[in-house]
Amino acid sequence: MRFIIAIVLFVVAFVGIGLGIAERTVFAEADRVTESVALDSTAPVTVIDGSALNAFDGRQTLAILGGVEAGPAPAPSAGPSGSPSADPSPSPITETAAATESDAIAAVYGTTTDVLGWVGESSYTLVTWDAEEQELVTEEVVGSETAVPTPIGSDLWFGEFEGSGELGLTVNVPRDVSLLMVSDGTLPAPQEFSITWPLEVDSPLATPLTIAGFAALLLGLLALIWALVHMRRQRGPRRKSPKGPKMPRVPKPSRYRPVKSSTLIGRPKGRRAVRRIALLPGALATALLLSACGIGDGLSISQPTEAATASSTAEPEEELPPVAVTARQAERIIDRLAATVAEADEAANGDLAASRLVGPALALRQANYAARANSADVAALPAIPTGSVDLVLPQQTDVWPRQVFAIVSDPEDETVPPLAIVLTQATARDQYRASHLITLEPQATLPEVPPASLGTAFLGADTPFLPVQPATVVQSYAEVLLLGEAGAPNFALFQAEGDSLRTQIGFEKKEERRAAIPSTASIDFTNGVGDADIITMSTLDAGALVVGYLTETETVTPTQSGATVNASGTVAALANIESSERGITATYGVQVLFYVPSLENPDDPVVLLGYTQGLVAASEVQ
Repeated sequence: MRFIIAIVLFVVAFVGIGLGIAERTVFAEADRVTESVALDSTAPVTVIDGSALNAFDGRQTLAILGGVEAGPAPAPSAGPSGSPSADPSPSPITETAAATESDAIAAVYGTTTDVLGWVGESSYTLVTWDAEEQELVTEEVVGSETAVPTPIGSDLWFGEFEGSGELGLTVNVPRDVSLLMVSDGTLPAPQEFSITWPLEVDSPLATPLTIAGFAALLLGLLALIWALVHMRRQRGPRRKSPKGPKMPRVPKPSRYRPVKSSTLIGRPKGRRAVRRIALLPGALATALLLSACGIGDGLSISQPTEAATASSTAEPEEELPPVAVTARQAERIIDRLAATVAEADEAANGDLAASRLVGPALALRQANYAARANSADVAALPAIPTGSVDLVLPQQTDVWPRQVFAIVSDPEDETVPPLAIVLTQATARDQYRASHLITLEPQATLPEVPPASLGTAFLGADTPFLPVQPATVVQSYAEVLLLGEAGAPNFALFQAEGDSLRTQIGFEKKEERRAAIPSTASIDFTNGVGDADIITMSTLDAGALVVGYLTETETVTPTQSGATVNASGTVAALANIESSERGITATYGVQVLFYVPSLENPDDPVVLLGYTQGLVAASEVQ
């Protein structure tokens, strides 16, 4: 009987272990799902919406098949185009009327706002997810453009991929991110692709069956040992030879022993009792183990919380606009910009610089290149620091143009001052270009600003949310530089401490220059607000960072007949003249960065945080 029990337990063990393994292998559900799409479109762009990419949870693996040919003009249509498939590779299609073909594939992904902004007026195929039908659907949107440039290299994207013939890629994007793909920009976009998602395979019985099988195996081994021990004992002699009588022993006096409580309940005695007691802990442990497995797999506890109740009744918060770029995008953009400007500086190439600079920053660089072309003694402008992006403050917007404020530094060279950069993107297909490159003052302390993930609002130059309008700030500071304390009506508006620009080109410095001019010549100074836009960014304390541009012009003319005035240095190189009887005029551009306090602190001064000043024009007086 004991052997039968062991055999039964072994059978139960092997069946349990086998079923547990089968639950995870043979009987397991598919661990992935694939949706395949075959298009018949002539649109040069295909956009896979975030809803399609997130039709199922998990990372998205795309297989894109290239090899497209030119076809007839597109016609608007919509309908289902995908169905679940176990084979992720697309099936080939045939085009009959083909003039040219291309195997090129380019795929990029970014926010849906940026993707659609880049598409613009081009025709494109939109791929979305139909939740009711549980399939991908396509819609061809006809636009006024039939060709697009390559999206590779644009500052908009989180990532980009290129290939020929076939392209495989894996991403993990949220619902507000879409993927865009093209071939060569003129031919139709790739017509066949598939998206594969991993599935979480749930086998709730696998673990209990496996544990139960091993438990039965253990009990079977114990039963087998029990049977073998019992059989061995049964083989021994059943009777003992009689022995002679023994002398009776004198009985020992009995001792009082307290009766244990266990003896009062009729505990069994003998070897069988010992065996039953020995098996009891193992049986109890097995029962507890099996019951614990059952509870872990089948028990589900739900406890309502006060937080859940409160959140269900709370009013929905106002959704903020998306930010122009993420911090990682900004770092990549600045690296590209710094590399391009460094290359342009080395070659003194104004056209190359114009691909990454605009406005005051470009004017200063181009003037330097022109002066260097006329004189080898003119030094190049300082390079843009690289190595650390200390601050990124993007604009909250979903339209163009858009701007980003950043501060960069070189952690390996402390002698290089931090540089504030204003990046501007005119349209979705343009690259970000720096309009301002402003060196920070040594003791400058920036106010707290929102994190890059939230961004900030860029205000107008006439905003009423500050104690003084940004346009007034820039104009008043120009008057301070030109007229000084006696002549500038808003002289007290600005903090003088830490303002090194005043000591360099302020009213007192101008008077020193005027006194140094010989009696045969005269010098006049004029200044004003430049033609660049004033940029205002709100800070966490309800104040603002204000970026402005000033121009200062100095004109030296002879006051006596036959007298001449001389030019030197960068002015002479840029004007390409060393002396003149008519006079020489030089214009300097001044990029400035201010902090304007909030309405709560209207008496606090406006602080100059940084500036960049340089020659932008020089010529003989006409």
